Amino acid sequence: MTPPSVPILGGTGALGFGLALRLAAQGVPVVIGSRSAERAQESAAKLRERLPEAQVEGLENAAAATAGPIVALTVPFRNQSENLTNLKSVLEPGQIVLDATVPLAAAVSGKATRLLGVPQGSAAEQAQEMAPEGVRVVAGLHTVNAAHLADLVEELDEDVPIAGDDKAARQEVKELIERIPG
Repeated sequence: MTPPSVPILGGTGALGFGLALRLAAQGVPVVIGSRSAERAQESAAKLRERLPEAQVEGLENAAAATAGPIVALTVPFRNQSENLTNLKSVLEPGQIVLDATVPLAAAVSGKATRLLGVPQGSAAEQAQEMAPEGVRVVAGLHTVNAAHLADLVEELDEDVPIAGDDKAARQEVKELIERIPG
């Protein structure tokens, strides 16, 4: 039985693309989401070049978010709020948002320089506050090295802490992440 598709919003970025690649390598259908459908389709084609048998498509974020029960949000923290605001009309009760955003400030070179304060306490708590009623948020993938994810030769040996208020949602995210060896 084919597992449900996993929409990965921010799938054109390093973490999102690496996650899409690793899940696709395990036979999980993925939908790469981006603000630009064209960029999403380009990333899907790039993934297919590396994994010709992959079940992958590229869509604009709102369309991608409707494609599966667990929606991975792998955008930079500065884009989290905008993305969730734009998705309010398409996220459905029962869906899970796997929030991988980390509230870090970046210097000109793009390297993280300091942790940003989040009034809600964490990026995931902010996401839960912004999500439509009935949409569950689980925080995870914050400690995963994006470059290692994107290198299929690299053997992963990662601990992936997850957190969220809903035990069933945490379990579903755990099972999804465990599909990736290591």
